[in-house]
Amino acid sequence: MPGVGTRAGGDGQERVLASTFMTDFKRFFFRGLAAVLPTVLTVAIIVWVFKLIDRYMGQYVNIGIAYVVTWIRTYRANPAVFEQAFSENFTEFWRYWSQYFWWVGFLGAIVFVYVFGRFVASVVGRWIWRFIEGSFFRMPIIKAVYPSVKQVTDFLLAERKISTSRVVAVEYPRKGIWSLGLATAAGMRQITEQMSAEMLTVFIPSSPTPVTGYTVTVRADEVIELPITLDEALRFTVTGGVIMPLGQRPDGTPDGARPPGRLPSTDEKETSV
Repeated sequence: MPGVGTRAGGDGQERVLASTFMTDFKRFFFRGLAAVLPTVLTVAIIVWVFKLIDRYMGQYVNIGIAYVVTWIRTYRANPAVFEQAFSENFTEFWRYWSQYFWWVGFLGAIVFVYVFGRFVASVVGRWIWRFIEGSFFRMPIIKAVYPSVKQVTDFLLAERKISTSRVVAVEYPRKGIWSLGLATAAGMRQITEQMSAEMLTVFIPSSPTPVTGYTVTVRADEVIELPITLDEALRFTVTGGVIMPLGQRPDGTPDGARPPGRLPSTDEKETSV
């Protein structure tokens, strides 16, 4: 079978070369994008968080510092005309401070968050914060938003992680279809008593973002416990099953190898041409 370069000359050969170039460009462009995009998104998220802290916390810390320093300097200079001179001195000092010492407010915000975290971790702070949070859950508008935001932040930032590494296969969303899930806890008491059987709570992550998914309760004797780690299960989910856990391929071949009898992929066809 002649290769691409042996096609007839003229317009036909030019179209083939153009098609080959576009095919290579698309393939390697998306490969490069897949390699670069995680780094770019990670940097973008970190920069966004820094800007968020500086905008909603660091800026006000700087204003507070400038206000206190201006108050002390103005009052010490001339207490008699303090009220008249304070406004002008604050405007002048803030213009200088915000230009050269904007980073002080950002660092101050970081320290404030740390100190606040230490306070909330204490006995008194925990009690006070529970009282404040309880009022959030009762406010008309805030109670519709705050619980959902708290669930997301607790999932991402809380010290309590999924304590189990049990990976199971469960028939979901119907019989005959098996989904990979994480056994997180026993079933609810009411369900267990109603079913008169041991129940299991399973979190089924979705592809390609395993932080979302479904939580189901199933009979413990209807799940299959898999001998794989949590990391292997998450990689399997994120890649849509492309990266299979070690030793779990039905044909015994490693990742990326082509089992006997399988048709070659598009990439393999292009390489062999």
